[in-house]
Amino acid sequence: MAAGSLVLTALLAPVVALADTPPNVLVVAQSIDDAVSFDPAEGFELTTVQAFNNLYQRLVQPNREDGTKIEPALASSWEIGADGRSITFALKPGATFASGNPVRPEDVIFSFARAVKLNKAPAFILNELGWTANSVDAGIAKVDDAHVKVSWTADVGPAFVLAILTAPIASVVDEATVAPNAANDDFGNGWLKTRSAGSGAFAIQAYTPHEALVLAANAKAPGGAPKLQTVIVRNVPDAAARRLLIEQGDADVARGLGADQITALKQKQGVQVLAIPSARTDYLLINTKVNASLGNPAFWEAARYLVDYQGIADNLLQGQSEVHQAFLPEGFPGALKDTPFKLDVAKAKKILTDAGIAEGLTVRFPVFNEAPFLQIAQSLQSTFGQAGIKLDIQPGVPSDIYAKGRSGDYEFTLRYWIPDYFDPHSNASAFAINRDNSANTVAKQAGWVIPDLSDETAAAVKEQDPAKRAALYEALQRKLQQSSPFVFMLQGKDQVVLRDGVKGYVQGLNADQVYYDMVSK
Repeated sequence: MAAGSLVLTALLAPVVALADTPPNVLVVAQSIDDAVSFDPAEGFELTTVQAFNNLYQRLVQPNREDGTKIEPALASSWEIGADGRSITFALKPGATFASGNPVRPEDVIFSFARAVKLNKAPAFILNELGWTANSVDAGIAKVDDAHVKVSWTADVGPAFVLAILTAPIASVVDEATVAPNAANDDFGNGWLKTRSAGSGAFAIQAYTPHEALVLAANAKAPGGAPKLQTVIVRNVPDAAARRLLIEQGDADVARGLGADQITALKQKQGVQVLAIPSARTDYLLINTKVNASLGNPAFWEAARYLVDYQGIADNLLQGQSEVHQAFLPEGFPGALKDTPFKLDVAKAKKILTDAGIAEGLTVRFPVFNEAPFLQIAQSLQSTFGQAGIKLDIQPGVPSDIYAKGRSGDYEFTLRYWIPDYFDPHSNASAFAINRDNSANTVAKQAGWVIPDLSDETAAAVKEQDPAKRAALYEALQRKLQQSSPFVFMLQGKDQVVLRDGVKGYVQGLNADQVYYDMVSK
């Protein structure tokens, strides 16, 4: 048995006594039940997104402290073409993947092309460049052994393209490792679901679904070798169990703790609680196609008055989120801060009655089977019930709930959205674009076809004047805020618990900005 497997076996054994984790191993306790795929062309869940910056690099990356600033990563520099529709990147000399293979222009071409052609959940991000399965090959070209040229047909500027290329789906994978493992024209997707082939500070050593993800240090990482040898992200679905592990020293980092656990840990010695601003927005997603009532805009309006926003934020979450009722999180240009809706059951009942939506409506409500989602769902069940709407809560493993949402097998669900890159269009493209159900957007999952709003969103991303562009996004948010099959409720604040000995942990505003490379103990 490999040394890493021995460490994993020991750490997954039942806790019998207080014991610190091994000195060169970081143990993270959280739920990883949402993980669907560790292929950056497919992974679109919190667990996988949090892993990608540690496993892969992109041509460019956001600054860790200020995500609006873009820095070199696998590209050492770039030059914008005179036509304003192309960028030529110089690759970092001597950069290699964890396999030892050199990073080549061919790897960039392979990575971008496979991501578009696979057309998995995050593919719409690269589609914003005008790239389709038929056109993407023409959009990426090798200039020479050290340069690759990226071109686009979409009416967007170079600054927006650079922002797009910081998204996880733009991660560069090792073609020489992945391509031989392709099967049935899947570009190695099946193989890469549980493995990695990147140039990040770590590589996947082992992954057992619903149990643990083990990352091993990549001494060849172009950004420098990490300080620790191993990171184990251990699946601990129960928040109380996570608290026990971090309190006893059997975990070094704990995420996703409930408000009660956080309050208790603040009184304990040996741990520190970080409150990190987050760009995560929590919202209700309504399937407009399953029945006439849910497709009626009056139901959407009434739903806005059946959420106890302040009660959820203050009483259930106790500082882990704040009320936020727009699709852009605070911290992004153009984000709305007003909160026009509050719990008003009488108003909601009148809206429903006037629209002919009778009491007694039962709505299937699949929801993540973990805190705080179940608690929020129960609050919603209570307030919607007061208006004669029965929410049938159906708890499930997060990966299954995601699958239901993407396939349309739901009526009403509670979701969160995390921007994929630091630009307002990251969220606008998800909620305000769906011309014909051809793109994998959240609007498509809602069955909401909106060509006019799609045109407005396209106009906003083209605008080069920052003030005018922010105003366009404000207008878009107001339209969706007032009438859409989305009820925006909260913006998160990540509370992460560390043992006192853990140093150098960095986490940014966006979910993918979790970094383990500088962590020491």
